[in-house]
Amino acid sequence: YAEESVASPENPKPMPQPLRGEIIFEGVDFAYEPGKPVLSGIDVRIEAGQSVGLVGQSGAGKSTFVNLILRLYDPVQGRILLDGFDLRELDLNELRQQIAYVPQMPLLFNASVADNIRIGKPDASDEAVREAARQANAIEFVQSLPQGLDTVLSERGNSLSGGQRQRIAIARAFLKDAPILVLDEATSALDNQSDRFSQEALTRLAKDQTTLIIAHRLNSLESVERRLYFEKGRIAGDGSHQSLLQESSGYRKLVNADGDEGQSA
Repeated sequence: YAEESVASPENPKPMPQPLRGEIIFEGVDFAYEPGKPVLSGIDVRIEAGQSVGLVGQSGAGKSTFVNLILRLYDPVQGRILLDGFDLRELDLNELRQQIAYVPQMPLLFNASVADNIRIGKPDASDEAVREAARQANAIEFVQSLPQGLDTVLSERGNSLSGGQRQRIAIARAFLKDAPILVLDEATSALDNQSDRFSQEALTRLAKDQTTLIIAHRLNSLESVERRLYFEKGRIAGDGSHQSLLQESSGYRKLVNADGDEGQSA
């Protein structure tokens, strides 16, 4: 396990309370290796409470953009502001407490369903856990397990279907109730019925938060007005689906090719 390459500052600024969730990238460049830029010249403002889809071919920089918001890495150039504060000025743990992340392949632990849901909020009550499971469209299948919420899952949750694992991850995000929500195409691996259950829950979850959705299939963005189109590490388009279709030949190509299996970028 690599040591964290980023650290909290010695005297972190207090986290704005309550956090609104406005995110601004100012002249951000980033490379994993010197001389091989992954993101270049990123200037973008995401308003508090806005839902934004991140689209583009595999390797275009979508996941890296999100990794910088989670502060897994720092920009090589430029800065990222959260409610006006440079991320590097904030306490790392406090920052990540403000973000709920639902990955493509959720990681489940050899623990009860309830404890798996509590990961982001260990002191949550049983009632809060049950409510989060209900909101995530998970309560029905959970109640059918041998001990309901107390059922201990096998390592990685192998006894559950992909859709069930996904809904436990969504329940975690409901329980954490963070002002910023990141969805890494949370339904790309699901069959249609699981997809519908999860999609419904995600729409409910994203209602009041600043939400970023890394899209590998464009149909997962039907309810999202604004899209950032990434091409070779730059934002090559910013607008609605219709405006991007008119303005960007690269985006049009992506839409026409959609249906191929997309991978994370």
